[in-house]
Amino acid sequence: MKRKATYSLRVTRRESLYVHDECDHQLMLVEMEGRPINYEVGIAGEFVSRRSVNFHDRIQGSGPMQGYAVTNFQYGSVYSKFEGNRDGKSKLTTGTWETYRGTGKLDNIKGKGTFKVTSGKVPGEFILEMEGKYEL
Repeated sequence: MKRKATYSLRVTRRESLYVHDECDHQLMLVEMEGRPINYEVGIAGEFVSRRSVNFHDRIQGSGPMQGYAVTNFQYGSVYSKFEGNRDGKSKLTTGTWETYRGTGKLDNIKGKGTFKVTSGKVPGEFILEMEGKYEL
């Protein structure tokens, strides 16, 4: 089954450490919560919550990132991991995601796809656009 979804994400916690080997090289651990902007109700029912934890390694705003997300629905949850890269000039992050666990009606879920993250309208807000294929 092919699906698309768009979420508004907001930073709930951010820790940053400078490496001091190059100008503006920092490591960040970021926690975010999200809510759907464009989402179609599926077999697991209504959206309940989304939380992700991300690790970034950036030099002047650019670099790789990876993390984990859990999305909870009325009748189950899906756990995914993702990795991508941020371009500091465009402030665009793109990458891939893959499910690794499900519960409830999503117990046997397998899925993977791509994502794009852009800046939102206010500081600390981001827009996540996801697409991919799922199997149950």
